[in-house]
Amino acid sequence: MRHIISILMENEPGALSRVAGLFSARGYNIESLTVATTEDPTLSRMTIVTSGNDAIIEQIIKQLNKLIDVVKVLDLNDGKHIERELMLIKVKASNTYRDEMKRMCDIFRGRIIDVTDGSFTIELTGSGHKLDAFIESLDKSAILETVRTGASGIGRGDRILKL
Repeated sequence: MRHIISILMENEPGALSRVAGLFSARGYNIESLTVATTEDPTLSRMTIVTSGNDAIIEQIIKQLNKLIDVVKVLDLNDGKHIERELMLIKVKASNTYRDEMKRMCDIFRGRIIDVTDGSFTIELTGSGHKLDAFIESLDKSAILETVRTGASGIGRGDRILKL
């Protein structure tokens, strides 16, 4: 089963590599990983998407809690949460594709953020399923380049990952 694990950790050199090393040493796969500083510049928040049964996820969380840089760990799948991904996709926007790309962008509530004579760059946020559906709805030959962030997540309501 797919899990989103959110980690509050010290914003120190090498912290990311220690977490990634934990996963690789035990043969666990990281499907996506995002990291950025929080409102406190001494802390970073890392969001890891991984898969495994309950025993594997429990083991991952226990191992993460043992790392010295890790302050707090939360499996977002244990409760209500919100998750989003960001995608930038560059598509052909020549005469034959231009109107279709604008229409598809509007349908999926994307934004065209760059325009050239032959291409549009579209920004799209939402669930992974939404981004996948957008890609599937396009003519494959129209896609020039795709970049995705992977999932970022936050607990709903009172579920807070904070000191």
